[in-house]
Amino acid sequence: MTTKIERRIKIKYRVRNKISGTAERPRMSVFRSNKQIYVQIINDQTGTTLVAASSLGMEACPKKEQAAKVGALIAKKALEAGITTIVFDRNGYLYHGRVKEVADAARNGGLKF
Repeated sequence: MTTKIERRIKIKYRVRNKISGTAERPRMSVFRSNKQIYVQIINDQTGTTLVAASSLGMEACPKKEQAAKVGALIAKKALEAGITTIVFDRNGYLYHGRVKEVADAARNGGLKF
């Protein structure tokens, strides 16, 4: 029997075999810890992070609201950097809760998945 972490890592590798970020469509990767949420937009061809945002330093509000704020912030930063279309990488997490909030806020901010 596998643990939750092992299961997530197996899903993560399975997804990463199928998607990768390019200069035209970089990959938006979400990492979710117990307290914070982090988002990066990555060009996998060069291995560089183009834009990043996190919930560090945000005022104490519910985690789903923090995730929505991070999604809006990453969309704003990406549009300023000239990035409009991305590939979404949920990093092995289920597409629901905070991960879904980040994705929805990024879409509402103007990014196309």
